[in-house]
Amino acid sequence: MSIDKRMAFLGGGNMAEALIKGLIAAGAAKPDQILVTDISSDRLEYLKKTYGVIPQKSNLDATRGAGIVILSVKPQVIEKILSEISSVVDESKLVISIAAGIVIDKLEKALSGKPRIVRVMPNTPALVLAGATALAGGKNATSEDLDLARNIFNSVGRTVIVEEKLMDAVTGLSGSGPAYVFMIIDALSDAGVKAGLPRQLALELAAQTVYGAAKMVLETNEHPGKLRDMVTSPGGTTIEGLHALEKGKLRAVLMNAVEAATARSKELGK
Repeated sequence: MSIDKRMAFLGGGNMAEALIKGLIAAGAAKPDQILVTDISSDRLEYLKKTYGVIPQKSNLDATRGAGIVILSVKPQVIEKILSEISSVVDESKLVISIAAGIVIDKLEKALSGKPRIVRVMPNTPALVLAGATALAGGKNATSEDLDLARNIFNSVGRTVIVEEKLMDAVTGLSGSGPAYVFMIIDALSDAGVKAGLPRQLALELAAQTVYGAAKMVLETNEHPGKLRDMVTSPGGTTIEGLHALEKGKLRAVLMNAVEAATARSKELGK
């Protein structure tokens, strides 16, 4: 599905670049439909040269010229950005925010009229077009708005629609989750080295194993427990490894990590 409106990315950082790359690669948008602002002129020049997008000098001008406005700035500067663009955000524009921890109510109050807002929580694998993104609509957002936002983020991975009250849990799981998995890959790699494998080979095997296991879950739609049992022979090597993981309380540790990150997300959102 192609998008027929101009998009303004307010902030041209890594996530904005991932979306721009994904949208163009998927044929969902053309470079001349995409306006970008950033505090760094070098960054704007890079995005223009790499993707053919249109750099803008001001957030106000970019917003005025777009039908979809994507707030891709750090949470600490969101208030400043909203005050800059409020006068030109009307009900004809869809505002999509990927500013972590900024609730929809705060965005709606900072903008005039009845703004159509979709709050989004992507994660860093979007940078390699394998992201997991959750979306929640504000009270003025239509089902068409959610479909449009979902189409944008489908270009960099998979999307789900949730109630906003679940966004902290999303942050704790898929938002912070890549860091947990990176640690697991690092640990598996270390274990391979301890068992005698060269470092690079161990790292490659560990990363590909995690990737392949995740792909099996997504593509077979089988429960992870059933897939685990496929690997686990009676009296074999895998059951020995699983026993060691259970003794180390791996499940509890991962559950605690998600719970702790969720709690911290709630604190930061206050």
